[in-house]
Amino acid sequence: MSYQTIIYEVKDSILGLTLNRPDKLNAFTVQMGHELIEAFDRASADDDVSAIVVTGAGRAFCAGMDLSGEGNVFGLNEAYEPDISDLRQRPRDPEIEQGVRDLGGLLALAIFRCKKPVIAAINGHAVGIGATMTCAMDVRVISKDAMLGFVFNRIGITPEACSTWFLPRIVNMATALEWIYRADLINAKELKKRGFVTYRVKSKKVLEQAYDLAGRIGRHSQVSVALARQMMYRNVCLPHPRAAHEVESLAIYYQSRTSGKEGVQAFREKRPPRFDDKASSDMPRFYPWWDEAEDC
Repeated sequence: MSYQTIIYEVKDSILGLTLNRPDKLNAFTVQMGHELIEAFDRASADDDVSAIVVTGAGRAFCAGMDLSGEGNVFGLNEAYEPDISDLRQRPRDPEIEQGVRDLGGLLALAIFRCKKPVIAAINGHAVGIGATMTCAMDVRVISKDAMLGFVFNRIGITPEACSTWFLPRIVNMATALEWIYRADLINAKELKKRGFVTYRVKSKKVLEQAYDLAGRIGRHSQVSVALARQMMYRNVCLPHPRAAHEVESLAIYYQSRTSGKEGVQAFREKRPPRFDDKASSDMPRFYPWWDEAEDC
């Protein structure tokens, strides 16, 4: 697929996804949203991709939604009067999917269902959807000079991109609420102190740090990594550890018969393992173990 607002580049099993509207500080558009969704779904099925690094071209990560368009800048159809039942009963109806559903949320769900780990390389300011899209990513690396803002209340709207689900899990409820209420820019030092970002580095080191981590992930079994990613996100929401035990039992059972054999043999022979399983074709038979309707 040819992209107009992003760059999709695979090298050494790492997909570099670059938001590519540098003259607009990579402001998010409806087209960019659809291109990113397609890119994450494509990468999820691509055996040449073991990890994904997302960054912005130029001096910003993403300045938020491009507010310069005509009509409803969020791409929504104001002619409807939807309620929760519409979202639950006919989410794929074009009237609802294209006219009502939050595009940032559709992007977050694409990241959530992706089989490959996603690392945010926040090279510059990230505001609005630029901030919330990173909540759905697994690890965040930020430039010491960058600032991030959940500024929705400032312009009379509410958080989106499933951030009310992700953000309190990354930090805590009090911090998430404070940041949403404040609606101002948060510096990298505070983001690191409160646990939102894992690495706070010099601007020229952001991509280096992100790619180093992605490279280390790429040495592992694609199937084991894909399973671990979904298990961590989904099991944490379960009401009892017994349910997590059930999923973990199946995961370790099947992996012990496949890539686990190579891993154990490599350990015994004191050599790096040579994993050849693919997330596109070798997921165990119990995957997915959840109700797929939740991902629609």
